[in-house]
Amino acid sequence: MTRHSAMHETFAIERKMRAPVSRVFAAWADAEAKRKWFACHDEWVPIEYSLEFRIGGQERNRVADSDGVLHAYEARYLDIVPQARIIYAYDMKLGQTRISASLATITFEATPSGTTMLFTEQVVFLDDYTDGGSRRQGTEILVDRIQAFVERDGSTAH
Repeated sequence: MTRHSAMHETFAIERKMRAPVSRVFAAWADAEAKRKWFACHDEWVPIEYSLEFRIGGQERNRVADSDGVLHAYEARYLDIVPQARIIYAYDMKLGQTRISASLATITFEATPSGTTMLFTEQVVFLDDYTDGGSRRQGTEILVDRIQAFVERDGSTAH
């Protein structure tokens, strides 16, 4: 019998990027751009990706890991303020098992040298799922990838 539990964790990752807010925000908002950086394991096999970037819109990302296990991400956008803030809720599944539910907030602030982006996640790990810090680690990889993406010239619309 599965024990029904909920373990909460909150973390924040801040990055100073040498790119204008418009470029950093567009990397989140444009499906083609986001597909280029939104992966923390290049060796995993993409199965499905879709992005409907609007309040109430959904995003799906399904990939298979090197053992063939399905990793499914499904998000719903709750709040979008262009060039300033994105808030979305999402869940993660391994195979058919929901392992977590999260609320993520990304804020963007213009600086003289570019943009400060702050990613904050409040996550609930479900039913004795042991994360061991891999969610934060995976998110740090994603933040590094978006930073590299937007700091390349011409990577997204300005």
